[in-house]
Amino acid sequence: MPPSAFRSTPLADPPGIPETFWRGLEEFNARQFYACHDTLEAIWHEAINPLRQFYQGILQLAVAFYHLGNRNWRGCVILLSTGIERLEYFVPEYLGVDVESLLEQSAECLEILQQLGEENIEAFDPAKIPQIAYSRA
Repeated sequence: MPPSAFRSTPLADPPGIPETFWRGLEEFNARQFYACHDTLEAIWHEAINPLRQFYQGILQLAVAFYHLGNRNWRGCVILLSTGIERLEYFVPEYLGVDVESLLEQSAECLEILQQLGEENIEAFDPAKIPQIAYSRA
């Protein structure tokens, strides 16, 4: 059962989401994972929970896919796992982001990578890398 199942009320969106956040999502979707990391890290450090945890979860997924691009299987698998775990609290949706879909796709990537193993990382199909579905309110 995901951590979100233990919440009695939906999470309220905090006011004043910085434009930087939306740029980070655009960079993620453009597969500019290192840029996404830099963008989100700039706002993650100053945020407070739960927003801090949300930013960090997306940031960790971005770094995981950056590691994938560099054929760093271990770094990718570790950060996919921690990013998924960090974002489970926000299912199904937070700040207009379809967290549920992002986690399903990320978990599928993690499962495939674990099955392939480090020695076969090049067999991973990059088309499986998720896009973050979101709508700005």
